[in-house]
Amino acid sequence: MTVRDTAWPDGTPCWADLMVPDPRMAMDFYGALFGWDFTDLGDEAGNYLMCSVDGRTVAGIGGIPPEQDVPAVWTTYLATSDVDRTTGAVTEAGGSLIVPPMDVMTAGRMAVASDPAGAAFGLWQARDTIGARLTNVPSAMLWNECMVRDFETAREFYAAVFGYEFDDMSDDQYTYATMLRDGRVVGGLGLLPPEVPADVPPHWMTYFGVADTDSAVDQVSRLGGSTISDPSDTPYGRYCMVADNQGVSFALLSVTAEPELAGA
Repeated sequence: MTVRDTAWPDGTPCWADLMVPDPRMAMDFYGALFGWDFTDLGDEAGNYLMCSVDGRTVAGIGGIPPEQDVPAVWTTYLATSDVDRTTGAVTEAGGSLIVPPMDVMTAGRMAVASDPAGAAFGLWQARDTIGARLTNVPSAMLWNECMVRDFETAREFYAAVFGYEFDDMSDDQYTYATMLRDGRVVGGLGLLPPEVPADVPPHWMTYFGVADTDSAVDQVSRLGGSTISDPSDTPYGRYCMVADNQGVSFALLSVTAEPELAGA
């Protein structure tokens, strides 16, 4: 369990939000799956929903306006103490801006970018809102990884922009490395396997913790979602990739509720 009340260190995945055509459908799905409570931030914030567990925010849900032709997706946000400086580093390293830096009322300052391998991610500079205040427990964000078809280009980019170092875990079956910032593991970078369909774009994947992966997968199906991969055991817990009732993919990974770290 990680409980945090101050801004996340630069380069750390600090938030994930879901943008979908129908936020009400998303509330029904994720509320039943994870037991989330929802707070509507009102018209001024586009009725953005803050999702919480035991009074601590874990994720957000927003609606895609009908006139915008953008995909429904979970977006991983990386913390930065200066979003304008970081977006400059993004473009200098060969990435591109999807949403330029903008203030989100008094909550913080954000941008959305794409790495040169094609994976999109958000940037968050905390002010009143730090992002997730609870992680690494059931029903909260557990892991974030970037999956691309050009591993070396992506590795060079993230090292240049965020100062990541990499611990290579690759073998004959896959190419994968953990991302480290100041000696802390903050996420993963992997090469999409050749069997992944060509129409699956490079992406950042959000993992959510569950107490029982198989039960959660059954619940996903009952709620109108689908299973993308069969549940499987890994050294880090039982894993499954699924999609919600609007077709947005995310991953489930078993985790206990035992405390491991209290963020200061």
